[in-house]
Amino acid sequence: MTTESTIEDSIDKAATVVGAVWPIHSFVTANPLSGFEDLPFGEAVTQAADLLGGRGYPSPETFQAALDGGQIDHELLESELAERGYEADPKMLLERMDTAVDPETKDADTERVDHVLTKWLSGFLDEGSAEWSMPNRDAGFYTAFREVAEYDSEIPDEGAVAALPETPIEAIEAVLEPYPESQWVPVFEEQLAALPGWTGFIKQRADGEGAWQSAHPITLAGYLAARLSLLDSFGVAIEPSTSHDRTEVDTADELAEAFLNAWEASYRTEVVESVAAESRSLAESEPSGRSDAQLVFCIDTRSELVRRHIEATGDYETHGYAGFFGVPMEYQGYDAEVSVDACPPILDPQHRVTEIPTDKHTQARHDRWSSIREAASEVVKTLRKNPATAFGFVENAGSGYGLALAARTLVPGRVHDLFDTAGDAVPDDHEFCEQVVHYQNSYAGDLPVGLTHEEKVEYAATAFELMGWQEFSRLVVFTGHASETANNPYDSSLDCGACAGNPGGPNARVLATICNDTEVKTALRERGFDIPDDTVFLAGEHNTTTDEIELYDGDVPESHAGEIDQLRADLATARENATAERAESMGAEGSVGVSETERRAADWAETRPEWGLAGNASFVVGPRELTSDLDLDGRAFLHSYDWSTDPDGDALEAILTGPMVVTQWINTQYYFSTVDNAVYGGGSKVTQNPVGNIGVHQGNGGDLMTGLPLQSLMVDDDEPYHQPLRLSTVVHAPVQRVTGVLADHEELTTLLDNDWLSLTVVDPTQDHRAFHYEDGLEWTPTSVRPGVRPEATSVPTVADD
Repeated sequence: MTTESTIEDSIDKAATVVGAVWPIHSFVTANPLSGFEDLPFGEAVTQAADLLGGRGYPSPETFQAALDGGQIDHELLESELAERGYEADPKMLLERMDTAVDPETKDADTERVDHVLTKWLSGFLDEGSAEWSMPNRDAGFYTAFREVAEYDSEIPDEGAVAALPETPIEAIEAVLEPYPESQWVPVFEEQLAALPGWTGFIKQRADGEGAWQSAHPITLAGYLAARLSLLDSFGVAIEPSTSHDRTEVDTADELAEAFLNAWEASYRTEVVESVAAESRSLAESEPSGRSDAQLVFCIDTRSELVRRHIEATGDYETHGYAGFFGVPMEYQGYDAEVSVDACPPILDPQHRVTEIPTDKHTQARHDRWSSIREAASEVVKTLRKNPATAFGFVENAGSGYGLALAARTLVPGRVHDLFDTAGDAVPDDHEFCEQVVHYQNSYAGDLPVGLTHEEKVEYAATAFELMGWQEFSRLVVFTGHASETANNPYDSSLDCGACAGNPGGPNARVLATICNDTEVKTALRERGFDIPDDTVFLAGEHNTTTDEIELYDGDVPESHAGEIDQLRADLATARENATAERAESMGAEGSVGVSETERRAADWAETRPEWGLAGNASFVVGPRELTSDLDLDGRAFLHSYDWSTDPDGDALEAILTGPMVVTQWINTQYYFSTVDNAVYGGGSKVTQNPVGNIGVHQGNGGDLMTGLPLQSLMVDDDEPYHQPLRLSTVVHAPVQRVTGVLADHEELTTLLDNDWLSLTVVDPTQDHRAFHYEDGLEWTPTSVRPGVRPEATSVPTVADD
């Protein structure tokens, strides 16, 4: 093996210590410790603490609050503590627990290196924000840095930077020359972990190969070449520490693990017992017949709340399905300058879908208003940023800006109404555009434009198979979701995670168009889906900030007008009730829920427009009837599934390998952002500064923050709103079937065996008993008293049907 390939392999191995970080304009929640998932959770957080400096468990104060609030069952806690040899009073043990990690202080020269690097990284990686771009970006980061380094007065004239070779590998090799090959990976790990936000973003951008990467390429090798050369020039030693392989668990971590396990088991037990009880009731119930409408929502936890209130207003069914609606596509809207990946990050887009205008009159009205708005915006931008006009513009426009700021601060609800009224005057693209869904026999880059007939049938059939549908209403609504917020760098974190931080309405429109296709309906009937002639599919979008649901009903026939009117009225009622519940969770009066949520959406000074997915703790896979009578407090991801329609387990396999993995990403992002916001989160919005349209700093520079801001997680500085629990998955299916899926997917058993999430099965074929996954494909019946631990069993031998 050549030295070059050894260095490249060492960089790839070392890069697992930093998680991928997506740009802020399409924020994707992901496990910041994803590279440690091959280790047991306790070992992973210990090693990550040594390397990244982050806390791995909730603080003693958080555990104490959970105890005081009755969220931790005392019997379960005593059992967990006794198993580890602790008999003292839990409150006394909490006083012995200190899970804080002392941050490692960098020396002055290392800080200078960080300052130089972050300055040039922000200039190079900018995605359309900077007025003056870093020169020579199209040649790649290392080459661009190599050319500007000699003009940077902050870099010493001596050392490796003074004579950088042409390639990054040569530069790395020169700096590594005094060190044996056995130290290369540790050296790279420490240097990548020094600025995990920037390196995580570089890692994601280099792997993604998107438009910005194609135009301005950067690699981890190029970054390391610049960093190692700077360290050499500043005289900073790079010999790696020996502490990062520490695997022993100290007393504080052992106690924290016991408290965390008990807290999770307390929550999980309540959910499992409720689902098991509903499973028994479901087996005894009669089919309810055809409902007035069926609405399919994303599995997002915010959908659980509004679904409850919709079902309470009339004879409506709601279902849960991944919010990209099963169509992995790259999408470009009518007004959009660039396309976006409208599918989960674990998938690659397979189709290109764009919009084409079909109503020229409505298009002209849209274009007229849009051009006026864009022209005014461009003029203001030029006047504000041009050195020749900036001061005069501020002087003349200052009073107007002052009034606008005062209005947004003092009466944001009125501002929302004004913008809403203005927005109604400008037609949305779905009112005059059709999506190019049918295959066009052409390509956009490597992606086919549109979908073939066979692909359309497959996506529609997969949706109904995964949800276990057997009956169709006259109206079926695929409901995507998006958020509404002002002055919020993290706005995309409130959009659809299954659509890579983009709104889900376009995906909902695609699936509705597919299912309305006459030829697709015929093919679906041949595959066993008895779709009545009077069933109409349409799309909608749920605004998760205000709980308003907009229906895209332009193509619904007159025969269904009455049902649409009734549905729209009932959705308004559901909105009032849902916003009342959510307003109270944010400390406002429920009686003003609609106006309060609209105020938060328009208030430019609002640090918490909504709670997002804060509180998420469980993922329930099964028929909606299992949870429709339960108030899950907006904490559960809900995926529809009917085991009786899935004899081969294919649908279950798709759910466990797809949505369950994505929800685990979301859950761990919220977990780590809560337990150590300074290291794994985004810090306070009050002191954040956006940089380059790619992320945020705390203060005026430094590393990119990698996770969620404090205001998305905390009621105040000392009180978490989000309960930091690992995901509890509950599946309604035969335990043998679940075991069969796990046996075929080592990546799932690795996550489960290493305690990154838990899995409990409520088996309808075994008297609705619950079985909790232990490890090694073994299960423990959970119908026992807390504190009594039966032996784990292998798969029960029971008929699968």
